[in-house]
Amino acid sequence: MTKEKPSKTEDEYFAKEEAEKSKRLKEKLKHETEEEERERIKTTCYMRCPKCGGNLHEVAFRGIRIDRCSNCGGVWLDNGELEKLAGVEDKSVISDVLGFFSGKK
Repeated sequence: MTKEKPSKTEDEYFAKEEAEKSKRLKEKLKHETEEEERERIKTTCYMRCPKCGGNLHEVAFRGIRIDRCSNCGGVWLDNGELEKLAGVEDKSVISDVLGFFSGKK
């Protein structure tokens, strides 16, 4: 029984499959590495002031729990808190401010 030599098209097919498998594996590894880095940063920075690195403490202000730095006194708002503090009548101002900071304007 003689073993047949693989044809050129078979070699190309398997080379292509191997390259795609390698690409998928690299993408998966990159995604996992990025996710691990996000988690590391989140763990390190959670409830830390982005300005000075001090500890953030939740304080009640107008019925909303906002984050205030015990070191520099900076105040940090979570998503939606600015709108709640400003109220309904100031929606256009809030939209302008949010647009400015999100790069939409």
